Amino acid sequence: MKQRLFLFCLLAYFCWPLAVQSKVTLPQLLQSGMVLQRGKPIPIWGTADPGESVIITFRKKQYQTTADAEGYWRLDLPAQKAGGPFELKINELTLTDVLVGDVWLCSGQSNIDVTIERVYPQYPDEIDRFDNNLVRLFRVQNETNTHSVQDDIKPTSINWKPLNKQNAWLFSAVGSFLGLRMQKETGVPQGIIVNSWGGTPIEAWISADSLQRDYPLMVEKTRLYQDDEMVKAQQEANQRANNRWMQLLNERDPFPGPNFQPIDQYELPKFLSPYVKNGQFIGSVYVRQTLHIDRSHAGKPARLLVGTLFDQDYTFVNGREVGRTYYQYPPRRYQIPEGLLHEGENTLLIRFVNKYGVPHFIKEKPYMLIFEDGDTLRLSEQWEAQVGALMPSCPSGDVSLQNLPTTLYNAVLYPLAPYALSGVVWYQGESNAGNPAPYGDLLTKMMGCWRDRWQQQDMPFVIVQLANFMEPSLQPQNSGWAALREQQRLAAKADEHAELACIIDLGETVDIHPLRKKEVAERVGLCFDRLVFKKKVQLSPEVVASDVKGPNITLTFDQPLQAVEAFEVELAGADHRFVNATATANGTKLTISSSIAQPCYVRYAWKDNPLRANLRNQAGLPVSSFELKLP
Repeated sequence: MKQRLFLFCLLAYFCWPLAVQSKVTLPQLLQSGMVLQRGKPIPIWGTADPGESVIITFRKKQYQTTADAEGYWRLDLPAQKAGGPFELKINELTLTDVLVGDVWLCSGQSNIDVTIERVYPQYPDEIDRFDNNLVRLFRVQNETNTHSVQDDIKPTSINWKPLNKQNAWLFSAVGSFLGLRMQKETGVPQGIIVNSWGGTPIEAWISADSLQRDYPLMVEKTRLYQDDEMVKAQQEANQRANNRWMQLLNERDPFPGPNFQPIDQYELPKFLSPYVKNGQFIGSVYVRQTLHIDRSHAGKPARLLVGTLFDQDYTFVNGREVGRTYYQYPPRRYQIPEGLLHEGENTLLIRFVNKYGVPHFIKEKPYMLIFEDGDTLRLSEQWEAQVGALMPSCPSGDVSLQNLPTTLYNAVLYPLAPYALSGVVWYQGESNAGNPAPYGDLLTKMMGCWRDRWQQQDMPFVIVQLANFMEPSLQPQNSGWAALREQQRLAAKADEHAELACIIDLGETVDIHPLRKKEVAERVGLCFDRLVFKKKVQLSPEVVASDVKGPNITLTFDQPLQAVEAFEVELAGADHRFVNATATANGTKLTISSSIAQPCYVRYAWKDNPLRANLRNQAGLPVSSFELKLP
């Protein structure tokens, strides 16, 4: 027995160094299937035991470095030509299916994050054919950090997946179309990294050092939330308040079923007007209509489209719930299972639940049943209605750490460097439109601190300008959206390594998330054609000179415009009160007739939704909104 124990201890003694020896670890970005940036040094980095030798083998060549006293190591491979797939070996690790091509980082808020699933009805045939192994997709997992920068990001489910319909379904539509577009244009592999978070302001993506001098209160705001116990307590309290509010609502308003007693047929907002207090209807309301199903479609599955609703909805067909959505933006596309619809009259009922605002349908969206054979049944615009329950406001102590300054830079931007990139797409601004004045400065600071992080002062940025949105107006507006567009335009113009992708014609009146994302990606690609690949392409026209002679003002553009009578042109005197003006575009000139004795300012498309804006270049790209002081 003693001899066995001695042999066991002796074996454990000699095997112990092997058992505890740490392996090389890599950041989340470095995985099989990744795309490495061509044409520039390729950083490979990670951790190991202090002093451990790290040997990298790639394309039949070997490179070596040593982990420092903290266990960190980095080795920059020499610039590579496009190609693959290759193996990349790092000590005992082997990464397979590695490609070399171009890598693009797409960041911002929800419009960069709008998925292929959301835009599918816009491009069904093309998306059905998605299948390109040379385009790889990577989605950064959302995370925040109020304290300091992080070394790495969280694991993610979309980690260098090849682009096909399944992998792209819940991936960025702009990113997917950009990858396909650039792969077709260049013929080399494309890597798309999407790092975005809906509703976030630009300051969340900027380092504390960059904000400290000019915006110290922003940094202090984040420091208030560096008490983790306080944050946890507030988050738990907010969740409990929401749960309690819903509990009380459901006690007061059980599902009505056969007890549904409609008041009459009304359009929803008009029906609710007696119940709206201070612009709010808080509680629940039901609307109902009858669907007449013919014999040929009875029992068949169908897809129910009920537009985009405000705010929460629970949707029932013949008493069975077919779908629910907890906030306003997603399109309601609910599947009706086989056997639920019967011949004759069927009941569609929607329960709205609102904690703020007034429940309503969003106009201009599709409201219909779509059957498998392609037949459609449009819904009526008239609904029977009944209030479920009126409620007091829900107590809210919500803590949205992702909206605080620096938190996203710390958690999900800083760890991505030094992964080599070809360029950055920045598609954000909606959350800053309420205070547009500092946006240009913040955008400049953001580009600067990202370039510092990558140690690449010429890192290319394409700024996607805000699209047209909200109700159009025939009269001049003091528009926060237009003012923010101007900040985007001026910041891009002042930066020799940035370009502006103008999409002022691709928006939707009723949706802050317009669906024409392939066209957005095409315009981003054109910007990169000029910015990165130095191609001679024409982007959106820009004013290069202005002249005032008597009652006429002439603006000269950098390229020919389509000949049109121009709309959405406005003039103002020294009082800055703008009025509509008559204008004509011909060649590179825009001639404006002034009704003001001494015009001092001219602006174009200066509205939330300048729907009539029609200045374009010969290729159809729109002129950005702008405001200029006249000579």
